[in-house]
Amino acid sequence: MVIKELKNHYPGFQFLIKTIKTTGDTQWDKPLQTIGEKGLFVKEIEEELVRGGIDMAIHSMKDLPSELAEGLVIGAMLKREDPRDAFISFTHDGFSEIREGSRIGTNSVRRKSQILHLNKGIVIVPIRGNVDTRIDKIRTLALDGIILALAGVKRMGFEEHVKEVFPLGMMVPPSGQGAIGIETRNEKDVLGLLVPIHDTRAFLEVSIERRFQSLIGGGCSVPLGVNAAIIDDMATIHAAYGDEMGLSMVKAKETDKVKNAENLILRILSQMHLPCNGIPAC
Repeated sequence: MVIKELKNHYPGFQFLIKTIKTTGDTQWDKPLQTIGEKGLFVKEIEEELVRGGIDMAIHSMKDLPSELAEGLVIGAMLKREDPRDAFISFTHDGFSEIREGSRIGTNSVRRKSQILHLNKGIVIVPIRGNVDTRIDKIRTLALDGIILALAGVKRMGFEEHVKEVFPLGMMVPPSGQGAIGIETRNEKDVLGLLVPIHDTRAFLEVSIERRFQSLIGGGCSVPLGVNAAIIDDMATIHAAYGDEMGLSMVKAKETDKVKNAENLILRILSQMHLPCNGIPAC
C-alpha cells in the first residue's frame, strides 16, 4: 500500500521490500501478553532501521509502542481505515445473538475485558494468527464467532464475513487501530519523500491516542481502549478501561477542539479515575 502510494508521486523510483520477522511473528503459540516484551512486532524492524539496512519501516500503528527508539520518528501516516472492531461468525447474524456459554475467539485482553463486561457468561478462546488463519479457526475450534479489527479484514479482502461492526460506545478499539504508519530515521531526504502521502488527520488522531496511552503506560497487556475521531477542528475521544475479566469497566466520551487535546485527555483520565505517569492533574 505504501509503495503504491509512493509510486503515484514518484513513478521513476524503485522500491525494494525487505521482510523482517519479529518476535511476535515467531511465537504464535503464546499469548502476546505472556511474552513479556513491548514492541513485539517492531523491535527487530526498528533495529534494522537504526542500522541503515532499511530506510522506511511500515507498521500497523496499534503495534507501535508509545516511545520510539532514539533517532526514529513517524515520517508519515496513510489515510486511516475504519478503526472499529468487527464480529465474524458462520452461525450468528450479529453479536446480539451471542448467549451465555457461547465461544468467542480473541487474544486481546482489551476485547476480552469489554466482551465479558457485556456478557460474563461468554467463553473466551485465545486465538492468534493472520486474518485468514483466525477466520478458519471458527470452524476448527467450533467457535460461535471471533472479533477482529475491521481495517485488517477489509484490507485482506474478507469483509464479506463481517456480521456486525461494533459501535465505539460498545467496543472501544486500541490506540492506532486502522492506521498504517511509516517510521524512518530523522533525516530530511526520506522525510521529504513522504510528504505527498501523509494524512494529517490520521496523524493527529493517532497522536492523541498514543499520548493517552503513554500517560497510562503498558501495551497489549493493558485492557485499554482509546479512539480519537477528528471532524474539522473538533476531536472526540472514546476511552474504556477495565479488568481482564470484565468485572469492572469505566468508559468516557468527551469532545473539544483539537488544539485543546492535551486538556481533553487529562479531563478524561480524571473522569475515569485512571492513574497516569507523573501528571498531577490526573
